[in-house]
Amino acid sequence: MNKNNKILIKGGRLIDPANKLDDIGDILIGAGKIIQVGKDIKVNSSLVIDASGRIIVPGLVDMHVHLREPGRKDKETVASGTKAAAKGGVTSVLAMPNTQPAIDCPENVRLLKESIKNSAAVRVFICAAVTKGRKGEELTDIAKLKKEGVVAISDDGSSVDCDKLMLKALSKAREEKVLVICHSEDKGLSKNGVVNLGLTSTRMGLRGISRESEYGRVKRDIFLAQKSKARLHIAHVSCRESVELIFQAKKKGLKITAETAPHYFALTEDSVLGYDTNMKMNPPLRGKEDVAAIKQGLADGVIDIIASDHAPHTKNEKDIEFEQAEFGVIGLETELAVSARELVHKGILSWPQLVEKMSLNPAKILGINKGTLSLGQDADIVIFSADKKWKVSEDNLVSKSKNSAFLGLDLPVVVEYTVCRGEVVYSDEVYRH
Repeated sequence: MNKNNKILIKGGRLIDPANKLDDIGDILIGAGKIIQVGKDIKVNSSLVIDASGRIIVPGLVDMHVHLREPGRKDKETVASGTKAAAKGGVTSVLAMPNTQPAIDCPENVRLLKESIKNSAAVRVFICAAVTKGRKGEELTDIAKLKKEGVVAISDDGSSVDCDKLMLKALSKAREEKVLVICHSEDKGLSKNGVVNLGLTSTRMGLRGISRESEYGRVKRDIFLAQKSKARLHIAHVSCRESVELIFQAKKKGLKITAETAPHYFALTEDSVLGYDTNMKMNPPLRGKEDVAAIKQGLADGVIDIIASDHAPHTKNEKDIEFEQAEFGVIGLETELAVSARELVHKGILSWPQLVEKMSLNPAKILGINKGTLSLGQDADIVIFSADKKWKVSEDNLVSKSKNSAFLGLDLPVVVEYTVCRGEVVYSDEVYRH
């Protein structure tokens, strides 16, 4: 559909935390923008979507996505990954830099931008590496990367081990007003582990990953952020001690934000007992007390956002011995449904609070003009049914890789339409037929 055509969305429950809106109403879209929000809008339009009985929210902003381009198109591509995003109601993604080659210089940023321009179904923002080749030895040119349009830096998949280098990175990022995203893992402590250290690892005879390998590094990164007066975002929080450290940092007024992923509040380490490698991720699934702490952290606002940490891998990287299999799971298509099941349906978050975690807060943290239904904003909108269910299967996943931790589960929430910059980029009706 031409984005200059008008789209009228009628009679849905509009939820927009930025404008404290939670009411039945209509939205009119024109020239890719939201041009009217109200009740009983009457206007000629190219497409009228009856959203009665549905929920309408700003498009989700997922700030932790591995699109695998450049270098590993066998796992995922910009095209397949952004189609998966659209199916999950995600209209903006932050592409992580652990690609081959790493996104560590302007030339590689431009390489990725070309793929985005040619094939992206939704908006893709770019996160570049903190160090060259993500080796933790030499800083990238943060100023040049910023000029190329990068909105954040991270060595995700690795932590910068050298305190002095990390402090320098945070100081430079503060000067350039670029967000630093930390993968908090002390590999000296995680020591080639594959599951959470504890009774489960002992029972399975597998090497464990201690919680300290995460929270020890969280503690260090918070200390360095305080010293440099820089903003710091902590990725994929999985354990209760990390939640407590982030709480204390926020209490002091430090500029710390944090995310978790649906698998860390939907699953426990017991899920790995069957040696299913789709339950293998880094950080690993933790204990019941950790899951409770993550949920409490979300409820209290200690954890600001929910992101998928979408990490696609091929079958031959997953269908092997547990210790040899790659870490990571896909999540773009299931994150909204799993979050609704675990948080909204169980009374931990309201719908507006969930939308805040998945749309408004990540947009604010990244400094991008997304996450609201305000007049004049890009028409990034998701319409979903909170009552319908669907079963997760390899057949109905759009992602090129199928390594989901939720295969076989019946999930609530069916995304029916995803609109990105005024264009319908996903329709459940089209997909089913």
